[in-house]
Parts: sequence; C-alpha cells; structure tokens
Amino acid sequence: MKKKKKIGFSSRAVHIGHEPCPETGALVSPIYQTSTYTYENTEEAGKIFSGEKFGYLYGRDHSPTELQLEEKIASLENGEACKAFASGMAAISAVAFALLESGDHVICGDVVYGGTYGLFHKVMSKYDVEVTYVDTSNIENIEAAIRDNTKYLHIETPANPTLRLTDIKKTANLCKKHGIKLVVDNTFMTPYYQRPLDLGADIVVHSATKYMGGHGDLIAGVVVGSKEFIEEGLHEPVTKIGGLIAPFIAFLLKRGLQTLPVRMEKHSSNAIKVAKFLEGRPEFKKVIFPGLESHPQHLLAKEQMGGSFGALICVEVEGGLEAGRKLVDNLEMISLAVSLGDVGTLVQHPASMTHKSLPVEERIESGITDGLIRFSIGIEDPEDIIEDIEQALEKL
Repeated sequence: MKKKKKIGFSSRAVHIGHEPCPETGALVSPIYQTSTYTYENTEEAGKIFSGEKFGYLYGRDHSPTELQLEEKIASLENGEACKAFASGMAAISAVAFALLESGDHVICGDVVYGGTYGLFHKVMSKYDVEVTYVDTSNIENIEAAIRDNTKYLHIETPANPTLRLTDIKKTANLCKKHGIKLVVDNTFMTPYYQRPLDLGADIVVHSATKYMGGHGDLIAGVVVGSKEFIEEGLHEPVTKIGGLIAPFIAFLLKRGLQTLPVRMEKHSSNAIKVAKFLEGRPEFKKVIFPGLESHPQHLLAKEQMGGSFGALICVEVEGGLEAGRKLVDNLEMISLAVSLGDVGTLVQHPASMTHKSLPVEERIESGITDGLIRFSIGIEDPEDIIEDIEQALEKL
C-alpha cells in the first residue's frame, strides 16, 4: 500500500500486510512455503544470525507470509507488534512461558476456555506456578487475590461460556497499581468490536481459529503487545518450543481477516434477533446475551464492546442435562461442534463437551449448569436459524 496515512479499520483489514508481489506484480502476495533460507555468503549470514542485519533465519522463527499477517493484526488491535502461532493455546502457552518462573503466581478468571484451565491446572503446576481462579467481574475479588509474587492476570471478556464480563479499564488500572501484567483473551469480540490495549491491557491473545479465520478451516493463535515483549519476551518460547504458525495457515488467516468487519456485522445483527426470540420462549430458565437488557452487565457491554454484543448466546434449558442434550440433538441446520466464529451457526453443550473435565461442583458454581447450551450465531439468514431452533424446541 503506497499511502501511509491513517486509514479506517475496514481499509486496514483489506490493505495492511497485503502488498503485491514486487517481482511479478501479482495482486495477492505469494505463500513463502519454505523451511529454510539461502545467503549470498558467510558474512551476510553472520550479520543476519547476530541480529546486525534483518533477514530470515529458519522456518521455525519467522517467514515473510507470517510477518505480513502480523503487521495486519497489530494494526487492527492498535498494538506495536504481533506474533502468530500454530494455535490459540500455543499463543497462550508462549505468554505463560515468557512471563512466569518457578514460584510465581497467576490470577485467572474462574470461567475460561477449557484449554486455558488445563494449561494452568495441569501443566504450569508442574513448574511450581500457583494459580488462583476468581470471578473477575468483581474487581474486589481480583484485588483480594493479588500477592507479592503475582506476575499476571488472565481474563476472558465475555467469558466462555457464561458470557460474564470483566471491566477491562478498571482491571487494567488495578493491575498497573500493583505492577502486574493484564492479559486479555479477545477471541470472542475480535479487534473490530473490542480493543483491550486501548483500555489499558498489556497483552492481547486470540484463538484466531475462530472469528479471525472465520471459516472453520484453520487453527491459529496470535499475541499482540509492545514491541519489546513480542520481539524479546516471546523470542525463546517461539524459537525453542516451535509453535510458530505455518506459512499456508498464515495466508488463509490473512485472507480471512480481510472480510472480518462485514462478517462481524452480520454475526452481531443475527445474534440480536436470535437472542430476542430465545428470550420469549418458556423452555428456558434464562437467556444470557450481553445485548439483552436482562443481562446484569448490559450497560458495561454497551460501553466496552464497541457498539456490539458479539454473537455468542447461552441458554439454560428447563429439564437440565437430558433436555439440553435433546435440544442439541434435534437441531437440523445448526451444526454440533465445539468451536465458534464460523460462518455457519454452531451449538455445543459445555457440561458434556468442552467443560466435562471440570469437577462438577466447580463447573456448576461457575455458572456452567447441566442445562447450559452455547450458540455461536453464524451469518445465515436469521429466519432460518430461528426456525431450526423452534422446530427443535417443539420436539422437547
């Protein structure tokens, strides 16, 4: 892109990191599908390996396709730099290995993605890292959990799958007061609707598998933050653990991001319509969606989530576990799948799927009841989504 002036979000999604090939003029940048790189001579190679001169070292470190993707994502999140990984969990793990040492303490939201819980509970515990899980929607809980050895706070907002919100700005101010890092998983909202760095967070992570990729055909993760953290703090986890994104996946993700704004607009407008339909049905004890006035944090959602409320809706079915399973099994167009952010509407039953490994008492206490169902609303015609749910309800 020749012009360097500040351009809008949708324009950046299309044009940043999307340079025509300088040799052929091809509109779409080529995929640099290579494991290693050649050099003119040993002197040039030495300068590149020592960091005196920029160059490509090895496919496990970085690639031209990956760097184009990272430039785009850093711009969209208003961050200084970005690093792309082979999965969302590779990204979250890299942050943990970069920030933590044996004997450190982490605070984590009590409702998070199952893989995040597993990382802290089963992996980091082996290295004498202690984790305290708290309801981060109440800032007093966070402050009460802070210790002298607390290194960072990991939050999801909205949380998965209860859609409970955390006030990013207030939480960031608290973290700065105590000298700890705030890491925000922004997967559910994407930078189109929510930019945690602008609200004071230090690091943003995404499962780019979801809305960023958007088409259910890739696995990827990203970390966005300061240039110092991305280039120095993440250097060892990237090069020594080897979780870098592959060039072809980087290409697919870069392509998916170009349509992120229009997809998110459709996801969001569909979700509002579906949520209002669900709220009027007697089969549900509750309908959880930040865009409904019945959501206890509706006002925070309006302020923090960029004028949108996302596209995830949770409902609690009357009749518990069996009723929840039956409703899910009766759906026809909507697909039963554990992911989210796909162009098609997806549904899952956390108690028997993603959060099955949690102790039952902990799961229920955190709001993940036996009858809880999570919908990831797609970009289909909203009338068809509603009709499918309606016919499934009639079979209960």
